[in-house]
Amino acid sequence: MAENVQPYPYTITVEVSFRDLDALGHVNNAVYLTYIETARIKYLVDLLDLKALGELPVILAEASCTYKSPAFFGERLSVGVGISRFGAKSFDMAYRIAGGDGRLVALARTVQVMYDYAAARTIAVPEAFKSKVHAFQDDWQAP
Repeated sequence: MAENVQPYPYTITVEVSFRDLDALGHVNNAVYLTYIETARIKYLVDLLDLKALGELPVILAEASCTYKSPAFFGERLSVGVGISRFGAKSFDMAYRIAGGDGRLVALARTVQVMYDYAAARTIAVPEAFKSKVHAFQDDWQAP
């Protein structure tokens, strides 16, 4: 049964392919991190209007995922993502993966650190970045 949830600011659809499955025929736990990675990168590239992935000024520091129900071959999953917290040099992203029938499949969270690759050091989260996020996400709050 589908639950009533607030939409995430950015959503992609992923179709479960055969290579995503484990020996029991459902999506392997590690593959969910790939699904949220795809959503994270697409969200940030679109938000920042980047022309190349090398322009992405972040590095992943932490990832966690809570599994709620299995997903299976051929299923179309909805992966919602939004930025849920800003720190001085980092920000969190929250994710919700839902099955085609609306059921909750997984919840996840990642922590990204702003990073200057040329200087090889962390940097403060730019105010311009925060402004873009607030303008795009409006009043969205992570559940």
